[in-house]
Amino acid sequence: MEMNYCTLCGAKLHGKYHETEGREIPWCDSCQAFRYPIFNTAVSMIVRSRDGSRVILIQQYGRPFYVLVAGYVNQGEDAEAAVVREVREELGLTVETLHFNRSHYFSPSNTLMLNFTVTVAEDDPHPNWEIDSWRWFSIEEARRNIKPGSLAAAFLNGYFDGGVYPF
Repeated sequence: MEMNYCTLCGAKLHGKYHETEGREIPWCDSCQAFRYPIFNTAVSMIVRSRDGSRVILIQQYGRPFYVLVAGYVNQGEDAEAAVVREVREELGLTVETLHFNRSHYFSPSNTLMLNFTVTVAEDDPHPNWEIDSWRWFSIEEARRNIKPGSLAAAFLNGYFDGGVYPF
């Protein structure tokens, strides 16, 4: 999403070449400052059982396909704290370990998605209202059941393929 107005004073922005960036960046004549793009930040999690043999996939918001647990990072919150909070809020599970996998900018929602793998202490989720359905899958079942062509599938398959991501 391109910014058209200054987020501080509301003045109309125009492109101005920024030498160190090597391209035009939105510029506010009123503030005499560059205004860098603003975007959302979210986390998605490959939630694994303690022994690593299973993965939880969820269905939500009335959609028929399985995806990864995910949520937005709150202002002032570290990504790792958001991971722990989202797993606790959505599934009622306690994160024991977490590992950052990779990031990918998702343009349809103007979101930088940060993907993690977590292991959880419990085997029996207690989902909140955001989750329609959940299920533990073996790794191969998870690969077959996650929404084809989705960012969630790219993260899941890339992780289990040893860090090979199709984007």
